[in-house]
Amino acid sequence: MVSTEFLITSLILVLIPGTGVIYTLSTGLFQGVRASFAAALGCTLGIVPSMLASIFGLAVILNTSALAFQIVKFAGVAYLLYLAWCMWTETGGLTLGKKEAQNINLFQVALKGCLINVLNPKLTLFFLAFLPQFIVTNIGSTVGQMLLIGGIFMGMTLVVFILYGVLASKARQYLIGSSNVAKYLQRAFAASFALLAAKLALTER
Repeated sequence: MVSTEFLITSLILVLIPGTGVIYTLSTGLFQGVRASFAAALGCTLGIVPSMLASIFGLAVILNTSALAFQIVKFAGVAYLLYLAWCMWTETGGLTLGKKEAQNINLFQVALKGCLINVLNPKLTLFFLAFLPQFIVTNIGSTVGQMLLIGGIFMGMTLVVFILYGVLASKARQYLIGSSNVAKYLQRAFAASFALLAAKLALTER
């Protein structure tokens, strides 16, 4: 049985802004609601490798091998810096037009969101520390319980991120027509990704 404590804690954790939230918000704001759905789905799917690694014990490798952790960490840092650079230089069609762009590659949008989470070693360690707290040892399979609550966590992530994306896309109508606003927002998101990259780079564990 899924506890109320797990549901409340998970909701709070999902609502806290992180790289996935920032990516989904920026996508919804600059590329519209369809793209924000793709971003939310991609970020959610990016949780799967970390969750499975934690459930089946592979996270121990990241926790005990400094080299493995550093490799994954700096791959994540490089990717966040790449996203920051793309936003800062206005690549990828980030404009506040009156209509959503029809030629957006939704697969590419989802893939970027997926990679943000896949290349974050802290996410694997988070699941390793988080999921076991809500396991009832005398009821059913431990792996089965972890898969269940992990799936619920992913479902919450998808719903909350979609809501974030919809709200961001709705804000477009109030910002359309101002190239200065678009430019400053774009640079603010770029700076956010750069700061998150710096934070990840300084993380030891």
